[in-house]
Amino acid sequence: MKLSRRGVVGMALATVGLGGAPALAQSSDQEIKFALLQDFTAVYTFVTGEYNQGQQDYLTLVNLEGGVHGHTFSTIVRDTGNQPQRGIEAYNRAKEEGAILFDFFSTPVSRAMVDQILADERVMITALHGRGDASAGETFPYVFPMMATYWSQATVLAKYIDDSAGLEGKKIALVHIDSPFGREPIEVLRELSEEKDFTFQTFAYASPGNEQSSTWSEVRRFGPDYVMIWGAGGGQTVSVREAIRNGIPAANILSVVWLAETDAANVGPDVMRGVKKFAATSTGTDSPILQRIVTQVADAGLSAGDVANVGTSYYNVGVAAMAIAVEAARLALEEDASGPLTADRLKAGFERISGFDAEGLIPPVTITAQDHQGGGAGRVVEWTGSGWEPVSDWGAAFQEIVQREIDAGAEAFRQGN
Repeated sequence: MKLSRRGVVGMALATVGLGGAPALAQSSDQEIKFALLQDFTAVYTFVTGEYNQGQQDYLTLVNLEGGVHGHTFSTIVRDTGNQPQRGIEAYNRAKEEGAILFDFFSTPVSRAMVDQILADERVMITALHGRGDASAGETFPYVFPMMATYWSQATVLAKYIDDSAGLEGKKIALVHIDSPFGREPIEVLRELSEEKDFTFQTFAYASPGNEQSSTWSEVRRFGPDYVMIWGAGGGQTVSVREAIRNGIPAANILSVVWLAETDAANVGPDVMRGVKKFAATSTGTDSPILQRIVTQVADAGLSAGDVANVGTSYYNVGVAAMAIAVEAARLALEEDASGPLTADRLKAGFERISGFDAEGLIPPVTITAQDHQGGGAGRVVEWTGSGWEPVSDWGAAFQEIVQREIDAGAEAFRQGN
């Protein structure tokens, strides 16, 4: 099955139960409902279609392979348009329909939902978005970032520079969208600059980032050795083009996770050769899980979208997010698979995850009651002209600095700030 992007969105808006395999005989107690209430039409359109398709295709694979301890998965997929009020309405409806896990994949919506999620004791996953301080599991017991926060992404990129050329004496620029997301890495990089003795300067541009020329003129005057770009969607394409136009070697440009194959196509695959980014997952279809998705789901006409998306950066993040969630369900059901899986049991399952790497798709993730980030690991990959290739091993970096940010944010939340 091959669908246009419009077809993917149409299916997402209209369908409840996507991600389920062909009908299996089961009672309601055997069905686990995940609510994927995401932004298909407003701000996150550059990523949501592929991410959501990866989520649904992975759950289809799990169901085809027999589910988990006799339980299968279904999804409730609806559009929130990146609007908190629509997110709240979609959440309440899905909760009534029996969903125990929620993924809004929108920072404004997920942040708006935190208090309600904690009060209702439902599980919310916030992979690569939302509150970084929700990594503090004892303060946010039902919220699971699961993957490296933006703070951890920044430190992994900085460690790559340190390992390859040394940070001491270098000039590092952060060029970022002028939003809370864009400003998030500033404090950890500022603290790291004092520890590692490099010069750090920030350069903001206005949202949505279509016009950045004046910002890059200032960057050129600063004369950085390396530039980190911190935006998303079309703004990232503009940042790469402007950096290169202003004399920054492509090899010295490092991006937050939001840089993908489509961005390389827009910049020019050869022009972007050498640009690096943080990666939370492997890309391509070489990993065992992706191989099984290709043969059992995509080739069988069961994919939730365009099969050309299978193996792209954002698709694989969706697969990984669901792989971690399904592992939590497996662990929750391990001792007692009878009856329905409750949100409280699922939470406990998340906090039992140890060294889980989704058959090599992700760095090993360990989640505890204290650490809902899962360790903060990732790696740096480089655009080769035709794809992303790793240039570092999986690992976390400078987590003591990251933890200080997590602790400060969690304390502020506890104080009502």
